[in-house]
Amino acid sequence: MQIWAGLGNPGPQYALHRHNVGFMACDVIAEMHGFGPVQKKFSGWVQEGRIGGEKILLLKPATFMNQSGRSVGEALRFYKLGVEDLTVFHDELDLAPFKIKVRTGGGLAGHNGLRSIDQHLGPDFRRVRIGIGHPGHKDRVTGHVLGNYAKAEMDTLTDMLAAIGAEAEWLARGDSARFMSDVALRMQG
Repeated sequence: MQIWAGLGNPGPQYALHRHNVGFMACDVIAEMHGFGPVQKKFSGWVQEGRIGGEKILLLKPATFMNQSGRSVGEALRFYKLGVEDLTVFHDELDLAPFKIKVRTGGGLAGHNGLRSIDQHLGPDFRRVRIGIGHPGHKDRVTGHVLGNYAKAEMDTLTDMLAAIGAEAEWLARGDSARFMSDVALRMQG
């Protein structure tokens, strides 16, 4: 079993924030792969399903971003899983908008959700970094991250999320390189 956690903030006022793109990715994966109904567990919302031959638990922490590690840690402990079974979907300032990179471990880049998970579990979990771009100056970061996607970005956002969902089986199989490559190919089309 794998746990795939999407990071975001709970509540409709945050739904289209760039910071919530991890939640969006989980929602699209659940829909495209016919996951079960949403249940409240582990201080968050979970949906169970299968992608390829792998059982996946999608988790959206309801703890607000800064406490994401509490929810993720509860789920891993309950299923007696290690960080090698965890994938976290999150927004990434240091990537161009709508670019996807996957890596295991690494720095936190000032991301409070990643910091919280690192504090609870250490740094060695797989991350699906979803680019939101940098606004150019550090004084504009908070407004950018906590701002809604612009109307002009919605089609590209939809295409990117659909590509993540369509290629999720490569992530489930542990082939991060193929996942990144195939998502990028879909985004070119």
